[in-house]
Amino acid sequence: MPETPRVLIVDDEKRFRITMLRLLKNNGISAKGVESGEQALEELSQNPYDVVLLDVKMPGISGIEVLRRMQKQGCDAEVIVLSGHASVDAALEIMNFGAYDYLLKPCDIDDLLGKMSLAHERKIEREKITRTKSPVK
Repeated sequence: MPETPRVLIVDDEKRFRITMLRLLKNNGISAKGVESGEQALEELSQNPYDVVLLDVKMPGISGIEVLRRMQKQGCDAEVIVLSGHASVDAALEIMNFGAYDYLLKPCDIDDLLGKMSLAHERKIEREKITRTKSPVK
């Protein structure tokens, strides 16, 4: 079990992505950034991630659509949605689609690190439950 989550940052704002990558790496967290929903889905289909930090409003497909497609792909990463636009409706929709949490940008890095740690723990627990339910051959 990795001690720290493998994180994918999905945000069309280059400066935000670079800043988040630097902050996460400074905290010993392995992270990669992509600038679009399409790139995120491609990356997730090729590499495993524990937590996805997902922007809501992006050119091309929205964060909500990325979340839907991740589920269709069978991606089991926990999703923390980050948005610069406060919307209770969007937050509810995102949570209904299975996101772990919803945070407004800019968010406190300690809060984000705490949420990521909890999301990673939840993913590990889900994997344990899945393994115990799997029939042994």
